Amino acid sequence: MKKLLLLFICVAFLAPAAARAGQALCTSHGINLMDGLEKSNPALLAELTAEAAATPNSKGVFWKIEKDGIEPSYLFGTIHLSDPRVMKMPQAASEAYDSAQTVVIEAADITHRKTFPRIMQEQPDLMLFNDGTTLESHLPKERRADIEKKLAQRGIVLAAMNKIKPWVLSNLLASTKCERARKARGELFLDEQLAIEAQKQGREVKGLESIAEQFAAMNSLPLDFHIRNLIATVDFGDKIEDSMETAINLYLQGDVGMIAPALRKIVPEDLSDADYALFQKVILTDRNHLMVDRAAPLLEKGGVFLAIGALHLPGKEGVVELLRQKGYRLTAL
Repeated sequence: MKKLLLLFICVAFLAPAAARAGQALCTSHGINLMDGLEKSNPALLAELTAEAAATPNSKGVFWKIEKDGIEPSYLFGTIHLSDPRVMKMPQAASEAYDSAQTVVIEAADITHRKTFPRIMQEQPDLMLFNDGTTLESHLPKERRADIEKKLAQRGIVLAAMNKIKPWVLSNLLASTKCERARKARGELFLDEQLAIEAQKQGREVKGLESIAEQFAAMNSLPLDFHIRNLIATVDFGDKIEDSMETAINLYLQGDVGMIAPALRKIVPEDLSDADYALFQKVILTDRNHLMVDRAAPLLEKGGVFLAIGALHLPGKEGVVELLRQKGYRLTAL
């Protein structure tokens, strides 16, 4: 289940609020768990390398999208974090963004301050229990005291969270100390920044989903799944620092196809194949198909800069391969 948490961090972590300039950078990072793996566990490194190599389109975060008779568009894979290391795009990607007529991100309404209050008002059941039960009532009795204690160590009172669904609390817990500090300052992640800058410049900004749809996808997973994930998140504790550092370094190297297997296998866990497959289908695969179907009409106009989470790119049912099935030529740059 810990690997579900880690994939969730990379794929579905959403950050609200507006940026504030001039803030001191947080420079405390975890350990890159890939470092030294060649000497400490060469067999595991070979296994990870082979799995990534067998994954279509596993290398690269910046792709050119072409079709005869249409102006080229570009696809850039992001990580939904405000870490300065992932906020700066390569020069070629920056130039493609600057020249794009239309900027497309996963959920364009992330830039609107009223989005979250509106969801809470119109669809509270996505985030809150409305059936008379509480978060505490769904926790295993033998774990409640321990979970309450561990949450208290992070400044969270379980009783105050009782109406909140477990996936929401998992989301709150599944971030590093630096990320929480940046979020508290209102710093943006890259997708938001790209959309807001394009809006200021008068360019067209589109979203492939809404925040409510993303919440609904997460909420559609079974409650017992989310309870197991919450418990794993609480137990995971500060190890999140190392896992996030590993994911960021693999991303910066362009090894997006190795992120999921690395996080799944390097950190000891008790993840069932069924849980992993369910998460993969609902949070990655199903959304990949939806995003490609909605992106296609925009790409037909040409001149699009499409920025989505990097883990959506690789795989047989990843966005790169699905766009090829729509008749586009994609080339890693």
